[in-house]
Amino acid sequence: MNSKPTRWARSVALVLAVSLVASCGLPRLGPTKREIFAGSVQEQGDAFIVAVNERVTAATSVVPALGFAQAFQNASVLGSDTIQPGDTLGLRIWENVDDPLLGTATSAATALEEVQVDGRGFIFVPYAGRIKASGNSPEAVRRIITQRLEVQTPDPQVEVRRLAGDGSTVSLVGAVGGQGVYAIERPTRTLSAMLARAGGLTIEPEIAQITVLRGTHRGKIWFEDLYENPDFDIALRGGDRILVEEDTRAFTVLGYAGTQARVPFESQTLSAVEAIAAVGGLSTSEADPTGFFIFRNEVEEISEQVLGRDDLTGAQRMVYVLDLTRPNGLFLARDFIIRDDDLVYITEAPFSQWNKTIAALTGSLGAVTSVTGSLESIAATGAGAGGG
Repeated sequence: MNSKPTRWARSVALVLAVSLVASCGLPRLGPTKREIFAGSVQEQGDAFIVAVNERVTAATSVVPALGFAQAFQNASVLGSDTIQPGDTLGLRIWENVDDPLLGTATSAATALEEVQVDGRGFIFVPYAGRIKASGNSPEAVRRIITQRLEVQTPDPQVEVRRLAGDGSTVSLVGAVGGQGVYAIERPTRTLSAMLARAGGLTIEPEIAQITVLRGTHRGKIWFEDLYENPDFDIALRGGDRILVEEDTRAFTVLGYAGTQARVPFESQTLSAVEAIAAVGGLSTSEADPTGFFIFRNEVEEISEQVLGRDDLTGAQRMVYVLDLTRPNGLFLARDFIIRDDDLVYITEAPFSQWNKTIAALTGSLGAVTSVTGSLESIAATGAGAGGG
């Protein structure tokens, strides 16, 4: 007697459960592969979706070009003996007389330590007067002092030493062992030598960038290139400012990878394989290896080269697709270069979506049983009341 109401109740509850799952949607981390393709220009969307191949990897393999201009590279090394305004000199003068001009009868030599070269390049030596020091070597200054003193004291012996001074210094800041102001001396006349003098780097060499500011000119290089390209080991000039900093480039990973995060670059170049490995690889239970997407605002020149067009204006929204299941899929992912501000997105595997659907329906079917039981009770109560 109760079979028809029971079947009816179960059917109604099942339809309600399926409708509920279909209308509310399943939990997920982002768009499906189908939804991404639906946003393509071909589907009246605003992004070009491009399958990655050898031609695309070649066209998009662009890395930041850093280097010093010729003005930096052509500067000659400063002569270690050239005196500059602001330098400090050390003088010692011997007089072979009983009554010396500068010293005393009991002292064979007179020491004049820390004689400052003024802003116009002059020094003052008692009895020798004001002497032009800047632009001269210590030997030239020695001869000038000797010539002026020998008029007043017989056969003076003069020693002139150039000490470290403010006129030939550079400042180092950033990720170095010792930030500060350093004199340009014989061992530290080039960029690499000065960095070593400051204690070297405190960050990984692979991501270190060196910026040199000289007046209104600026140059930047990768630290690794400093040793691979001898031309980048430039000669320093007084007043140079040297900044050592970490590479600020980063990319974002979303979807079904090992983690979702904004990830800094760990080397000058980073491939798609290295990018996904940096976050723990693909999720083995949820990721779709055919849905590896890279979202990027591509510059006009590269966009036209990738698309084979010449009518584009400005940067274009590009979505590059990698299918890791293809025979050469991993090779293409290894050759595809990730760039600053790229968004890497991994879609969900259809099997994972199906599992979620089954799980949702299984939970809903529990509710179906409860609803069915309630309907059966109502039906039975109604039948009993009718029989009474």
